[in-house]
Amino acid sequence: MWYLCFFFHRLLDYRKAEVESLAQLFCSEDELNDLQWRLPLHHHQDSPFHFVNLPSEEVATKIANRSILVKGMYELWGEGGNYEELEQSIRNYPDERKWPYLESDSTFKINVDTFGKVISLQEQTQRIQGFNYIPFKGRVNLRNPEHKFWLMETDDYGANNGLPPIVEKRIFFGREIGGADRKLLPTYQLKSRTYLGPTAMDAEIAFLMANQALATPGKLVYDPFVGTGSILIAAAHYGAMTMGADIDIRVVRDGRGPDCNVWSNFKQYGLPMPIALLRADNNLPPWRSGLKEVFDAIICDPPYGVRAGGRKSGGRKLLKGVVGPYIVPDDKRTGHIPSTGAYTLVECVHDLLDLAARMLVMGGRLVFFYPVLREDDNAETHFPEHPCFKLIASSEQILSSRYSRVLLTMVKTSQYTEEVAEAARIKHIDFKENHVKWLEDGNLHSAVFSPADAQLNGAADAKATREAKPKYRGKYV
Repeated sequence: MWYLCFFFHRLLDYRKAEVESLAQLFCSEDELNDLQWRLPLHHHQDSPFHFVNLPSEEVATKIANRSILVKGMYELWGEGGNYEELEQSIRNYPDERKWPYLESDSTFKINVDTFGKVISLQEQTQRIQGFNYIPFKGRVNLRNPEHKFWLMETDDYGANNGLPPIVEKRIFFGREIGGADRKLLPTYQLKSRTYLGPTAMDAEIAFLMANQALATPGKLVYDPFVGTGSILIAAAHYGAMTMGADIDIRVVRDGRGPDCNVWSNFKQYGLPMPIALLRADNNLPPWRSGLKEVFDAIICDPPYGVRAGGRKSGGRKLLKGVVGPYIVPDDKRTGHIPSTGAYTLVECVHDLLDLAARMLVMGGRLVFFYPVLREDDNAETHFPEHPCFKLIASSEQILSSRYSRVLLTMVKTSQYTEEVAEAARIKHIDFKENHVKWLEDGNLHSAVFSPADAQLNGAADAKATREAKPKYRGKYV
């Protein structure tokens, strides 16, 4: 059945991907094949209104209630370009679909919402009173109604007000069947978090990542760059078991004291504690040989050198071969902080894909951020690949005029073998040599923070080759 999906006007690339991922949770394989999207008449692809075909109202309700970006999901009773067309459309909607929600022993409420325009309270009241042709027999309950109906109206503002263009006015009327609980975002907002670091993940993005990874009770979620635990907190909120690692032992072991550390962040929200927090190096994973398929999902934000650069074990002298491997004496191990050296993103991502291929169960998901230079002279963006994975979603978040980050969602589709590992190594070398020169030696940091004058040469050509995305008003749109 087709439902009207009204999205929040933000993070446009993430909206459909989130709904499709949540459909994976609540639909069978056969039902997933029937999931389709279509736009309302005269609406732009970035419009907050989309029609989505879902197998049942129960599935649609579960998806909407679990989501972060679905403002509301509605059974559409009618639509039109004006109120006369809307009335005719509602009258034509099958009576057997309407009668269960119009009975005398029920309560209801009609709400008015708009996009691209503002209407006064008096105008809202007039519009609600205009629905006297719908035979509501129940009582009005403004606080806690059994059935909520919504009148949603857009304006024919074209492309002149900083929002996705709409050529012609459109009006929708429908029954609400679900919507995102955005109240959890103020609850988990970073400014009230006990323990924070410079790269702590925003709560909204963390919950989106958890939804992309299908975090649910009984699943084990791993973050190899755990930091202060922001991503794992979102996964734990949905009931998943969590486990994390970080190369900085001071973060995972000490924090800022016994009451200000990663553990205290979980305690603050009453969430289950992580199974373990390890001091581990993504370049030298601690897992014993032969250990495979442990995690249901790996979610992370690898260090890409803008706020913080990546580090790996060894120190500069060891990595350059000036000194050989050494063993820390027993009497100096207490409080010892291992030496580390620079860890480029291209190497980091290769190690991450190899770890995920080895440690994820079949069908498990790898969800991670990957940076993109927006002024790069290549019109096409190439993402890392691995023979074990299929890329199912890529969602861009523009962070500045110079760079953005893309949330990549991959599904493990084949078993990890030594032959696969060798094929992945060859693919990595090709990717490194042909697509990611700027990832080496901190070039991303230089591109983001270099003076504007240094970016002028060739910028016009770059902007001509890369297709510009429409710029709308609002933060993180």
